[in-house]
Amino acid sequence: MARGKLRIYLGAAPGVGKTYAMLSEAHRRVERGTDCVVAFVEHHDRPRTEVMLHGLEQVPRKRLEYRGGIFTEMDVDAVLARRPRVALVDELAHTNVPGSRHAKRWQDVEELLGAGIDVVSTVNIQHLESLCDVVESITGVRQQETVPDEVVRRADQIELVDMSPQALRRRMAHGNVYKPDKVDAALSNYFRPGNLTALRELALLWVADRVDEYLKQYRSEHRVSRIWGSRERIVVGLTGGPEGRTLIRRAARLAEKGAGGEVLAVYIARSDGLTGASPKELAVQRTLVEDLGGTFHHVVGDDIPAALLDFARGVNATQIVLGSSRRKAWQYVFGPGVGATVARESGPDLDVHIVTHDEAGKGRGLPVARGARLGRSRIIWGWAVGLAGPAILAVLLNAVDLGLANNVLLFLALTVAAALLGGLLPALASAAVGTFLLNWFFTPPVHTLTIADPKNIVAIAIFVGVAVAVASVVDLAARRTHQAARLRAESEILSFLAGNVLRGETSLEALLERVRETFGMESAALLERESDIDPWTCVGRVGAGGPLERPEDADVDMPVGDHLALALTGRVLPAEDRRVLAAFAAQAVVVLDRRRLQEEAEQARALAEGNRIRTALLAAVSHDLRTPLAGIKAAVSSLRSDDVAWSEEDQAELLEGIEKGADRLDHLVGNLLDMSRLQTGTVTPIIREIDLDEVVPMALGGVPEDSVTLDVPETLPMVRVDAGLLERAVANIVENAVKYSPDGTPVLVAASAIADRVEVRVVDRGPGVPDDGKERIFEPFQRYGDAPRGAGVGLGLAVARGFAEAMGGTLNAEDTPGGGLTMVLTLRAGARPRSLSVPSERQASW
Repeated sequence: MARGKLRIYLGAAPGVGKTYAMLSEAHRRVERGTDCVVAFVEHHDRPRTEVMLHGLEQVPRKRLEYRGGIFTEMDVDAVLARRPRVALVDELAHTNVPGSRHAKRWQDVEELLGAGIDVVSTVNIQHLESLCDVVESITGVRQQETVPDEVVRRADQIELVDMSPQALRRRMAHGNVYKPDKVDAALSNYFRPGNLTALRELALLWVADRVDEYLKQYRSEHRVSRIWGSRERIVVGLTGGPEGRTLIRRAARLAEKGAGGEVLAVYIARSDGLTGASPKELAVQRTLVEDLGGTFHHVVGDDIPAALLDFARGVNATQIVLGSSRRKAWQYVFGPGVGATVARESGPDLDVHIVTHDEAGKGRGLPVARGARLGRSRIIWGWAVGLAGPAILAVLLNAVDLGLANNVLLFLALTVAAALLGGLLPALASAAVGTFLLNWFFTPPVHTLTIADPKNIVAIAIFVGVAVAVASVVDLAARRTHQAARLRAESEILSFLAGNVLRGETSLEALLERVRETFGMESAALLERESDIDPWTCVGRVGAGGPLERPEDADVDMPVGDHLALALTGRVLPAEDRRVLAAFAAQAVVVLDRRRLQEEAEQARALAEGNRIRTALLAAVSHDLRTPLAGIKAAVSSLRSDDVAWSEEDQAELLEGIEKGADRLDHLVGNLLDMSRLQTGTVTPIIREIDLDEVVPMALGGVPEDSVTLDVPETLPMVRVDAGLLERAVANIVENAVKYSPDGTPVLVAASAIADRVEVRVVDRGPGVPDDGKERIFEPFQRYGDAPRGAGVGLGLAVARGFAEAMGGTLNAEDTPGGGLTMVLTLRAGARPRSLSVPSERQASW
């Protein structure tokens, strides 16, 4: 069976008209004769949306009972049995009522699509899973209902329902979105112009990226190689030279002139290993292009113009920005250069900009990677063999006559040995000395520099040529071998370094230690200063020796930018080692920046948490302090008034109100003080072994009579607690349970012993708490659901858990079988058992 097609109407915020557009599309399809039904559409009491439902067939909804209420959800079975051609399903990210077939509505939609039914649905941008954090940072509201991005991306058609923030706010003000009593709150909170503008931008960018994916897919499927200028994409060709910053800024200005412009910086490295580009400069340019909103790419290719053009066409670029050549005039004899080649081969669909800069025409060294130098001992042996070897060989050959041909071959072998040991120069010296000795001792007439036989002249000439050629090849092969080994080692070091840094596994000290070990130095330090006139400070250091005050005091210093430097002590590094050292220095700056960003994030998180607590405290305490104070003030003013003659009953009632208000204030202030003690770590419990029935009954003094049933067996072992903290903890738990229990249903406080622990279970029959909220209720200033006014500031359970943990216990929430919530307070049992003559069970109503 063919899978159904999914069409989604995407909006930036509620009220932009997604459901209205979906219903309008349904009417158009019905008029064309398409079998279209409404599987689930919520009109939210919006008259214009409700009118659009008229004339459309609606599948009856499924009724579900949950926690004493009746809810309706889409009846998937009924829709499958009806088998329409098109089904309308509103609010794709909706969470179904427990007891439904699936947890999420998008899962219901997936089942309909699998059955071959086309589905038209709606979703807001804030419900996409990947954008939850972004939306929360914009609006301050955490979205609980989300849909995976992949579900929306797989849609066959996505249509953006757009509306300007001003138009949406006018629609809300006219009462077309929310009821009049909710309009003011919505306009001043979630639907502020800034919020709506940011959400609209998110929606537009998300849809634009989706359109871009469609375009890339189409070009790939149809093998379209020509560039389509649907948007300005500017590729910047970098060489690792200082002119790259000028090119990046110029490309950014070009991108700003076009709608949706995008900058892509690309550095093309040759495939033969590391080149002469500066890793430090490339790191700076990468940071610059990313700061300007672009992206940095690293491409490997031996033919730089071809690789650059292939990259540009692959990303559907419209312009290429290159710098003027740094080569001098005479260097053009080697070729026209990268810029001229790219401009000639770009074709009519790519514009090439050649940008002048300060380095143009000043010349540049060829990016030739030099091999590692041969060791000193090998060079000495090479010269010894090249100079002394021919003399010793001549003495030996004078004693044994092997013929000129064999003598030439032996001298040639000695030249090859000199090349293998010492390189090209000792081999050339060996060839020169060997030529002289062959001519002097073995070419007639001997002991003269003349050669009588022309054939011997040819032999000597061939010997010289072959010796030089073989020496060159052997020397080149030896150096290439050492070069490959060195480049491989450098690549492994850089790969290991980059991998650790990108994964965040390397601290600054660990990175500096790696630098010290890699180069065999005594110490390594990263120095920083605020400006050119400020003194240097050490932000990280490893190794022996005293601290460095300036980079100039070190044996090796590698500047990173204007105000950072990597300083090493121990020895002077050769020039070829500074390339890898520059990469280490650039990565050290990245690690330092990451560490500082993490510290700033921690500070910001702490400040945000403090602000959240202060805001919640002010919001909650403003009411919970004001209400009892207002009651006390009204009662006192009434008692002091001479206008009314109060009876004794009235006076007693007013005094009782004053007493209750004062008790409530005392309880609130006590919880606030307890919470402050817990957060500052000043709670010091005095642990001793006591009986539960000495403390638990005292904790029930603040609840109404007959509201608690106490079940504490006298056979329980003693517990190791602080009596005062335990009493406050139990009192807060019981008061919270009584607050949410239905009238006439007492709360059960039961205790039992399990192994070396004693559990106190406070069981209520209230509305309960879902699993995802069981930990949140223990956070400060949290009140579950629609708590009644005057229900407290939400500190009771937080204080209770804090006291329980201070005594070495735990406090957790569980579901009560049959409905409700059970608080489980676990305490440590004492070492001394209770000894009673007659075991009995204490059960009473409190």
